Parts: sequence; structure tokens; C-alpha cells
Amino acid sequence: MLRDGTPILVDFWAEWCPPCKMIAPILEQIEAEYGDRLRIAKINGDEHPEIVERYGVMGFPTLNLYRDGQVVQQIMGARSKRRLLADLAGHL
Repeated sequence: MLRDGTPILVDFWAEWCPPCKMIAPILEQIEAEYGDRLRIAKINGDEHPEIVERYGVMGFPTLNLYRDGQVVQQIMGARSKRRLLADLAGHL
């Protein structure tokens, strides 16, 4: 999945994290609008601490953007839809 050419935005989140809950509907909107150019996946950091550690995630939410299996951008913290799209613009 991480190597098929389509950029993948992985949302590392936790149930207890208020900013994670704030960004979740924004990510759903972006997936609905850009689903043909961007995939979005979610990883619950509390359920998968080994993945969080492997990818060096230091806090939630952290959004890692992968292209061809490599992290090309890391975004930490919640953002508005407008700012998140601006951050991702060069990859969409």
C-alpha cells in the first residue's frame, strides 16, 4: 500500500487526544474531495505502539505523508482544512 505511487497520509492518533478528534472530520472531508489523488489511513497509537515507535511519532496527532514508501512530509498537531491543504499542496 505504501509503495503504489499514490500519496498516503497516515494519521497517528489516540482516542484520548482532543486535537485528534478535531482533525478527524477534516481528514474525512479531504479524503472525500481528494480520494482520487490521496489515500488516508489511520493508526491508533495506543493500540499500535510498535508502529508509533518505528516511525518516530512523538505526539498526537501526527500526519505522515508517504510517497513510494518514504515519508515526504510530517505534520504535527491539528490544523484547519485550509492550512492542511496548503501544507499538502505540493504533493496532491
